Amino acid sequence: MKFSSDDVLWLSVSPSLQFFDRSLLSYLNNSVPVQIWEYQQTEDEACSLDIAVELLHDFLTGRDRPIHLIGHSTSGLVGLMYARRYPHKVSSLGLLSVGVPSAINWQAHYYTYLSAFPWSRKQVLNQIVGDMLGCPNKIIHQKFISYFEDDLAFSPCPHSLFRISNPREQGVEVPLLICSSKTDFLVSPVVMRRWSKFLKQGDRLWECQDGRHFFHHFYPEKVGEEILNFWLSIHSHKVILNFKS
Repeated sequence: MKFSSDDVLWLSVSPSLQFFDRSLLSYLNNSVPVQIWEYQQTEDEACSLDIAVELLHDFLTGRDRPIHLIGHSTSGLVGLMYARRYPHKVSSLGLLSVGVPSAINWQAHYYTYLSAFPWSRKQVLNQIVGDMLGCPNKIIHQKFISYFEDDLAFSPCPHSLFRISNPREQGVEVPLLICSSKTDFLVSPVVMRRWSKFLKQGDRLWECQDGRHFFHHFYPEKVGEEILNFWLSIHSHKVILNFKS
């Protein structure tokens, strides 16, 4: 597979959770150079995914060809919004743990728990982080709590304690890869399979057998192989079309 050094862009709008992306990025970089685009919201900044989308567009404006975008959870949602707004700029879109509705993420569950149960902020975080990671070791579990506390403060999110966003369900024009985990309680298999009604010819919907919400961290080889095969299928199709023309 021949890619130049700027054909693939991994999106990251959750800097504090980048730890969970590293193993997959390392695997992909063995075959394909992957750039990383990062956005960190400041505490005084308005919480808006549109700001991230437009900053991404500013970053990609000078490109003379479309790019493969890929991201996990809210980062993937930014890629989805960008691909809907600027499809001519996107070769393909890879979404990990982005369901239908697409705004479902761990923060949506966090705010739902806070409003529904008489729990403290710490109790809610402990419950959700434990469920997301399935950590048997309490020390490891507690280590990760701070990551998610920072994510609440510094990542853009369409949700709050007063409002859970529920955007309109729709597909996307560009080639689409949807990856998920059968054991993800946040973005459940039922939610992920709703993508089926929006899939076009050549699009793929793939489930990892395990790994919960961060399945790409626990199974980077399996996820990476699926992503690489998807990109290869797109490039092979383009080669055939060019040959016929």
